Amino acid sequence: MLSASKRKLKNFFLREQRHLVNVFDTDFMLSPDLPIPSGVSEDELFQFVTSVRVQGAAEAEMRAYGTSDFKRFVYTWSLTAGVHGKCLELGGNPYFTTMLLNEFSDLDLSLANYFGNVENGEYEQSVDYRDLRTREQKVKKFEYQHFNVESDSFPYNDNEFDLLIFAEIIEHLLNDPCSVFREIKRVLKPGGTLILTTPNVARLENVCKLVSGANIYDPYSGYGPYGRHNREYNRHELDQLLRFEGFEPNAAFTADVHDNHANHFCKKSKIAPLLHGRKGDLGQYIFLRAKALPQTTQTKRPGWLYRSYPNGELV
Repeated sequence: MLSASKRKLKNFFLREQRHLVNVFDTDFMLSPDLPIPSGVSEDELFQFVTSVRVQGAAEAEMRAYGTSDFKRFVYTWSLTAGVHGKCLELGGNPYFTTMLLNEFSDLDLSLANYFGNVENGEYEQSVDYRDLRTREQKVKKFEYQHFNVESDSFPYNDNEFDLLIFAEIIEHLLNDPCSVFREIKRVLKPGGTLILTTPNVARLENVCKLVSGANIYDPYSGYGPYGRHNREYNRHELDQLLRFEGFEPNAAFTADVHDNHANHFCKKSKIAPLLHGRKGDLGQYIFLRAKALPQTTQTKRPGWLYRSYPNGELV
């Protein structure tokens, strides 16, 4: 027989567990409100973004991408608030975020892409879209530099940019993310802003996949080794890596940007009590903004991210 005090304690924990289950079932993610630019509605913005089509790209793929990741593009754009001057967007294609920047910022944009099948140099792509206000079909031409951020020196001067957008790229890197951050830091002005977005390896869907026995690794891609996610990160790892490379994170959050299918793998209610302390860290994507500090660039690499390097090259 349980004493009265033990029954009271047990009932308390049962109530708390039921409360957590209820909270996690109804409000598992703490995604920030979508920051819509002033003067337009969310529906108008959605219609604008999903009208973007790179000329020559597959229609169905462009439509699906713009629709499913609409919120991600808007969250990314929102992190540029208050930043002015020259902006480099790495991996601008397919230009959903670029079009938001072009429409709702006064940044002087430079763009870069890497497709792997052409020589490095300057190229141009045309984008069809529907004008936000007149609803007329229009064409926007974007010039960009073609190079591999992981193996090539960036074709820009030292301290050239006030802002650099590094969205949905780090997860595709094959060998050396530190070398990329060192080039990013070189072309950013001291005190300049880095915006980084990437899929969150610790997202709720992945937690539920692992619990159910499913695999979380990305499939092999018909676009080659850079077409798949080769290494995903959690928010803590990105914070560590950026600080190691001389950046000071000043804003970070995770958010769901499309339907969350965690319950397809296991019931969220079963793992809710275990994840309550990480409730705001389980979104599908990580959004992070950091300041470039005026300190000497690193020459070594963090041992938690690299292995099989010669003695003295890892710390």
